[in-house]
This record gives sequence, C-alpha cells and structure tokens, in this order.
Amino acid sequence: MIATAEKIKKDIRLLNKAQIVAVVESLGVKKSKGVLLYDWLWKQGVGSFNDMTTLTPALREQLAEEFTINLIQEHKIQRSDDGTIKGRYRLHDGHLIEAVLIPIPSENRYTVCVSTQVGCSLTCTFCATGRMERKRNLDAGEIFDQVVAINKQSLAAFGQPLTNIVYMGMGEPLLTYPNVMRSIELITEGLLMAPKRITVSTAGIAKMIRKAADDKVKFNLAVSLHAADDEKRHQIMPINEHNNLEALTEALAYFCKVRKKRITLEYIAFQNFNDSLEDAANLVKICKKFPCMVNILEYNPIDNAPFLKSADENIDLFAEYLHNHGIMVTFRRSRGRDIDAACGQLANKG
Repeated sequence: MIATAEKIKKDIRLLNKAQIVAVVESLGVKKSKGVLLYDWLWKQGVGSFNDMTTLTPALREQLAEEFTINLIQEHKIQRSDDGTIKGRYRLHDGHLIEAVLIPIPSENRYTVCVSTQVGCSLTCTFCATGRMERKRNLDAGEIFDQVVAINKQSLAAFGQPLTNIVYMGMGEPLLTYPNVMRSIELITEGLLMAPKRITVSTAGIAKMIRKAADDKVKFNLAVSLHAADDEKRHQIMPINEHNNLEALTEALAYFCKVRKKRITLEYIAFQNFNDSLEDAANLVKICKKFPCMVNILEYNPIDNAPFLKSADENIDLFAEYLHNHGIMVTFRRSRGRDIDAACGQLANKG
C-alpha cells in the first residue's frame, strides 16, 4: 500500500480579517462567526480550534481539517539575578528565537524585548545575533506570540502585565517592515497596547525610516547609532556603507518633521573607541539636526569581540558634555547579562 503525503495546512493567522470571514462564509456559516474566529485568534491568543467554544463543533472540525495555528512553543526559560527573564521559543519549522522580559518594579515598568527575524543579516561587530546567519523573517503572528507569552510570564512572576514593548531583539525590524507593521496592528487592536508604549529600534535603514514617516506610524523610533562619525561607524556597523550618517540624519530629520516625534539615539559606549569628548562633540552636531534624546548603553561582552565596556568616569564625562550642550541624555545599566539576555547578546546561547 502506497502512503499518501500528509496535507500541508496553511496557518490561518496568515489571513487578514476579511479573508477569515470569507473562509467561514465559504463553509456555509454566517459572517459573525468569522468575526468571532478572528477575535479568538488575536484577542484571546488561542492556539487550538477546539478551544474556540463559541464556534460550533462542526465549524471547528472543518477549520482544523483545512488550517493550522502555528503558535510558538516554549523551549527554555532562564532567569537572571536582577529579575530579567529570557525565553527561548521554537517556531513551527524548528528555528529558535529569544524574547526577554525586563522588569523594573520600582518604576512599575515591565518591558518585553521581541525578535523580528531568525538571526540577522547586518553583522554588527559588537552583536552576537549579527554573527548568526539570517534564516528568515518572523511573521506577524510569531511576533505577537512573543508578547502574549512574555505577558503571561510577567503576570505569573510579578503580578503585573506588560507596560512596554520594544522591537530590539534578534533581527532588524525595518527589514521585515510589513510583518512588523502587521504585528503592531494586532498588538494594539487585539491586546489593547497603546502605540506610544511601543518602540521600534533600527540600525538605520534610511529609506525605510522615510517610509515609516510617510505611513504615519504611531510607534516610537529608536536608532542604534553607536558612533558619530562615518569612519568609526563603518568599522562596527557595515550597514553604514549604504546608510551613511548624512543619509541617516536626513531621514531622521524627515521623520521628525512629518511625525512630530522625538527620536531616541542608542549609543553603546566602548572603551577608547567612541567615548571621548571629541566623540561627544560629534554626537552633539548630529543631535542638533532633529529632536532627539541620547540613551547611553553599557557594552555587553560577547565571545571573541575586541571591545571593552567604557569606564564609568568616561561615561559620566561624555554624558555631562551632552547635557551641557542641551542634549537630553539617559544612561541605561545592562539587565540580564548573566544569562546572555542583555542588548547584543541574544544568540540562542545557554
């Protein structure tokens, strides 16, 4: 007897609301059941048709015959001494990604850092993810699932829901722009997270920053700058070759003009590389071109990288120079470093 190949089912979450309603109507069921199905997927985050109890058993069976729901699956959870929780998740095709819960109870702030790609293609020299080959983009549902999973973690561990979402995990969000935009739509509509609590971080894709402005996005924009002159930025961020500081700053100025939003410039301080007062002066020149604030970050070490964390006294002088020149500046201590959960460390390690 010859075995027949098992039917490959499509993930129903790849369909939009109108398409889902059309599927339900094609099965001879009224439109309102399609709306209920959509709500089960994106407001309840349900991963099984059998759990959609407001749908008839017959409809649930028909849907299960034709479609699947590819929820991400928990693979490993690690907890840091500082309260940070890193979750590793397996995708339907076996790939692994990581998402991080960053709790700051004293500020009533519970942030999830989500990934947008399996690996990354940008090869920034200070980033562990950049050493991984980019396998594929995450779809909107896989991004959405990270928020749902980490929200459950936050409720279980701290009794508090998520307050903020940052697209700063594995991958470059603006290189999977449609999926990121769709995931934000699902998160804001389904999970009722306000856009002002969502930040998308980019290494600086100038044309996509302009597109985001034209699309009138409501999320906050952060840019991984890390050097304030082209020569140094070339050394650590190969993307600068095609998105140099002139092109990038022009795009950021355009974004601010169109969206009337201040941008955050992320700046990792590397010892004896970009932490001098001359570097600070170059950064001030950039900051004068558009409304922004600077967030200075500690360098988080990765294997076989030629960088050291800048000394605290250097960071203090650097920040003081920016402040004295009218630039709003903050300094963020690393979180989750002991479990490789800090910025630049996500690489499915441990």
